Amino acid sequence: MRFLVHGLIAALSLAALPVASDAAVFVGVSVGIAPPVLPVYVQPPCPAPGYIWIPGYWAWNDEEYYWVPGTWELAPVVGYLWTPGYWGWETGFYAWHAGYWGPHVGFYGGIDYGFGYFGHGYEGGYWRGNQFYYNRSVTNINVTNITNVYNRTVVNEGAAGRVSFHGGAGGVAVRPTAAEMAVEHERHIGVTAMQRQHEQMARSDTSLRASVNGGRPAIAATPRPATFTGHGVVAARGASPAPRAPAGAVNRTDRPRQAQRAALADHGGGPRTERPPQPQRPSITERNGGPRVDRPAQVQRPSITERSGGPRADRPAQALQPANPRPPAYQAARPVMNPPYRGNSENRPQPHAYPQAHAPAPPGGGGPAMHPAAPRAPQAGPPPGAQHPAADREEHGRGR
Repeated sequence: MRFLVHGLIAALSLAALPVASDAAVFVGVSVGIAPPVLPVYVQPPCPAPGYIWIPGYWAWNDEEYYWVPGTWELAPVVGYLWTPGYWGWETGFYAWHAGYWGPHVGFYGGIDYGFGYFGHGYEGGYWRGNQFYYNRSVTNINVTNITNVYNRTVVNEGAAGRVSFHGGAGGVAVRPTAAEMAVEHERHIGVTAMQRQHEQMARSDTSLRASVNGGRPAIAATPRPATFTGHGVVAARGASPAPRAPAGAVNRTDRPRQAQRAALADHGGGPRTERPPQPQRPSITERNGGPRVDRPAQVQRPSITERSGGPRADRPAQALQPANPRPPAYQAARPVMNPPYRGNSENRPQPHAYPQAHAPAPPGGGGPAMHPAAPRAPQAGPPPGAQHPAADREEHGRGR
């Protein structure tokens, strides 16, 4: 409680500073549920000399927690360091203690944010004059563009794991040191304009909400503030990849869904909105003379027997082919005889007669032809109008 009172006094004393309005130890944001555990991620490389690492943290958007990715930020003043913010358990709620810039690192709840912030102070580097020197053992530094480096092994004793809040049930149970208490009375500077924009972008990104990513954000850290895409952006361990639009893709909300994809045939000149989606192609017989717009889309093709004389428009779409005037070969070689019945006044031919064997007519004529000993399979009669030479011989034999 005494520490909270000190925070309120510090907030009142810093309210007069134009750039230190958010540098208070206590900010009026209280939540009834604890923040999620800290995600595990890899630190992106430092982009240039003078950048200080700002660890990621869980923030509140009046409805739920969302992740603010860790990032590298230029110090607003040479010689200043960053004290991370933290969630602290008060009487019945969790209060957010905002981070700030200052000549020394103050108390940040004993939270193990990693990368030099192991609960007390900062082991990632220090200022020497106007240059900042980086400890390569705990920070990701590219020695090609940054030469102010050193190696110092840091033993992280009594690490709090991934707990993201101080005090209360399950929280980090540490007390601020005397030096950390003294830092609260120093001049502080709140978050920079880029840090504020960075947090606002995270607030508007629904994929960074804890209810969406399950505590494993796809954008866990960035190489620079407010840069959530591109090279150097890293995801938390076990996070699902964030949805990315393909390069060069443009979302057009004023067009139908199926019209947003460009036609393959228009790659050279871009999309052509004046051409129909699927134009009617001319038939094969019309390609030499050009397309005919007055012809239906599906034209009835002429039959095989009519192609030599051209298509006939007065013929039905599915016309029967004319019968072959020539009789089949078996009919020409084996004529069918239709003998009359004896004793019948009307000598009518049989409609379906069996084939008859040929026999010479007896002298004096008049008798019928001989029937075969065994009947054969029925055969179709000759077509109408065909002349039967055998029947003529039958009639001449009878004297007609």
